[in-house]
Amino acid sequence: MSDIQELTEVINQFFDERDWKQFHNPKDMAISLLLEATEVLEHFQWKNEKEVQEHIKAHYSDIKDEIADVAMNVFALAHDLDIDLKEAMMAKMAKNRLKYPIEKAKGNNAKYTQL
Repeated sequence: MSDIQELTEVINQFFDERDWKQFHNPKDMAISLLLEATEVLEHFQWKNEKEVQEHIKAHYSDIKDEIADVAMNVFALAHDLDIDLKEAMMAKMAKNRLKYPIEKAKGNNAKYTQL
């Protein structure tokens, strides 16, 4: 069993034990994913680079929890939509390699349409 499958099973068991799957339609799970991601963003909003680094040190555990919430929502949504997350990520990386060839993208933060 892969790590992704194992984590997905732990997440699903947690939801099943609480009878929460009834609330997990794709629309609401996508909304939850975005809401959790904004909780990550709140840690960095309105801070300069020095303040960001200080905040990370002071709130590392909270940031880690918020990132875990994002990941759990991704895993749950992928499961509910019958998406093999590993396969999807590998396929997307293959597409990204084509859109961002090393010789054009290395050290360049431009979008692929601007390379």
